Amino acid sequence: MSKNLQVAIIGAGMAGILAAIKLKEFGIKNITIFEKGDGVGGTWRDNSYPGLHCDVPSHHYTYSFERNPNWSNYYSSGPEIREYFQGIFFKYELDQICMFETEIISLSFKDRIWKITTNTAETYEADIIIGATGVLHHPYLPDLEGINNFDGHKFHSARWDHKLSLKEKKIGVIGSGSTGIQIVSALSGKCRHLYHFQRTAQWIMPLENGSFSDEEKLLFQDPKNLTEAMNFEEYFNAVEIYSQALLNKDSIGANEIAFACKENLEKNIQNEVLKKMLTPDHTPLCKRLIWSSDYYPAIQKPECTLISKSIKKITNDGIELIDGNVIDLDVIVFATGFKVDQFLRPIKAFGIDGISLNEYWKEYPKAYLSIAIPKFPNLFLLNGPNGPVGNFSLIDIAEQQMNYILELIKIIKKRQCHIDVKADVTETYERKRAAAAKKTVWYTGGCSSWYLNASGIPASWPWTYEDFKKAMSKPDINSFNII
Repeated sequence: MSKNLQVAIIGAGMAGILAAIKLKEFGIKNITIFEKGDGVGGTWRDNSYPGLHCDVPSHHYTYSFERNPNWSNYYSSGPEIREYFQGIFFKYELDQICMFETEIISLSFKDRIWKITTNTAETYEADIIIGATGVLHHPYLPDLEGINNFDGHKFHSARWDHKLSLKEKKIGVIGSGSTGIQIVSALSGKCRHLYHFQRTAQWIMPLENGSFSDEEKLLFQDPKNLTEAMNFEEYFNAVEIYSQALLNKDSIGANEIAFACKENLEKNIQNEVLKKMLTPDHTPLCKRLIWSSDYYPAIQKPECTLISKSIKKITNDGIELIDGNVIDLDVIVFATGFKVDQFLRPIKAFGIDGISLNEYWKEYPKAYLSIAIPKFPNLFLLNGPNGPVGNFSLIDIAEQQMNYILELIKIIKKRQCHIDVKADVTETYERKRAAAAKKTVWYTGGCSSWYLNASGIPASWPWTYEDFKKAMSKPDINSFNII
């Protein structure tokens, strides 16, 4: 290992951009970003469907060191967020260290260095690997009979066909998570007819997405004004209350959220048959909470139909339901989410003594504090397995995790060493995390969701926001091997 550490970052999305900036600030010059796509932004590059927006307030979904005074709306659209990340990417000259359309095929720790093989058949070396792949980049398609038989247009929401005119089309949207809700809200009334295929009804919190005036944007150019107007302290207090609601479905916060969701449904859906179809059978927050004030009006338009009966199969002409009825369609959109258990995979990663990451993650993905994996020295993850996805802003999470990783890199640089987390520490941590996760609303709320891993355990941080901040404040070096 040379004193001029070589660092490889996997991914040029939000977390990869953050990692590169912080490493440069730390004084590391030999940095390479490997990006499998052709541009910046990660999930905000891949997803471009109509109605896409973030459910975290705009000014809270930014890097703490790069606030944006020019957001158009309280909750930003996908294109505007993508533009924000592109601007940061070029401002910090990350284009000079990024390799686009370069997918890592394998990682192998040999002779005290990481060997990297890419889809270009080129090989590289790195002293440190930062996995910033995120979780929302491997589209999931449901296992439906006849899925390849449809003669019309079909695509996943993350592979939107913008060349296709939808104006006179009969469109079927499969999926009732945040993506499906946003697409239906955006397209209702703008096509010949829209059918929303709902497997599970969702609780929806009202979300009025107002716009910032030119006067406000001008005011926000002064960071002091922006900080005061956005009241970041109040926001993080709200985040703490929200996290407590996730941990205890009987808490005051959980009851307030449940009341707001139920009131939203009651006030905005008058038709009793439709209201019954839209009433979930589980506790609010059991699934990722949906924020929208547009969906209930959209689903009641005459050009929109909610389908709650199960899908039997996809035919040449459309979708056949379990009762035998066939819905003729021109377009099918799969708003069915992502394979959220992949993280670094499908990269074939091998650590000390050739241990396979696939083998270590055979039961389900796990990592100490979602950052470090035993026998994978100097390999660190941002927004890795079982982190606070769905609890807090992912940017805030990544910033705190990166600060933690930098403390470990300081040791690596000073001692010219390798660091991997102890196996027994990781197993003890995971036992505690799994036990705590089984007490959260994700487990006790009576629903199935993408938060549950292959073992049925919620794959997320099961403690409060303050607990997370404390855990990220400084690594306990006794939890790691110095090799």
